[in-house]
Amino acid sequence: MARRPNRSKHRKASRARSVLVVDVGGTSVKILATGQDVHRSFPSGPTLTPRQMVLGVKKLARDWNYDAVSIGYPGPVLNGRPVAEPHNLGRGWVGFDFTAAFGRPVKVINDAAMQALGSYKGGKMLFLGLGTGLGSTMIVNGIVEPMELGHLPYKKGTYEDYVGHAGLERHGKKKWRRHVADVVARFIAALEPEDVVIGGGNVTKLHALPPRTRAGENENAFVGGFRLWDKDALFPLAGHPSKRRADTRSGRSR
Repeated sequence: MARRPNRSKHRKASRARSVLVVDVGGTSVKILATGQDVHRSFPSGPTLTPRQMVLGVKKLARDWNYDAVSIGYPGPVLNGRPVAEPHNLGRGWVGFDFTAAFGRPVKVINDAAMQALGSYKGGKMLFLGLGTGLGSTMIVNGIVEPMELGHLPYKKGTYEDYVGHAGLERHGKKKWRRHVADVVARFIAALEPEDVVIGGGNVTKLHALPPRTRAGENENAFVGGFRLWDKDALFPLAGHPSKRRADTRSGRSR
């Protein structure tokens, strides 16, 4: 069901141009454009290719005007390009020319990093996204560093195996919540963040948030996508995203 986002945040974050934000997930692709009130979506899944994604987005956004695109990608991104195939989608994402496919300038960022950027208030923040998998990003004094903590070893598998959607289905809500609390506590102890945001579609399934954390809103992914194209853009069309700074006072890029 589409949610009505905070329009003032989107307008402030994307003054320079009209932007289409595409949030690619393991179960759905969600889109929102500058000046729109409600996001739209269509199903994704393990067979979705980048070409199918682009065609679906174009069809869904055919009555929207936009001159740039931000893509939140569920995997590692370097120099604005995916460097590994996603775990929960089809093949062909590495090396795909998104700019040519959309016919507009495109910036690609890790999906957790995009939501983290939209959630950031300053200082040292850890973002963890509970969705199909486990997204993770650190932002330290405006420096954004996407991570892949979910694929590190944990118990008899990886962190993602236990706190991702598969772990929720396999273990049930009660055990899944205990695993989430344990994983969050481990990351806080190891990384010592000042602020911890728990986001993603499954955050609503937690009975209570782990200590020292706050809930992130899914719409913050759109806020982050708009911020990518703000004046003096945080992420250029090419270049490692962790080397660019955000203005930690206003959330605008510098």
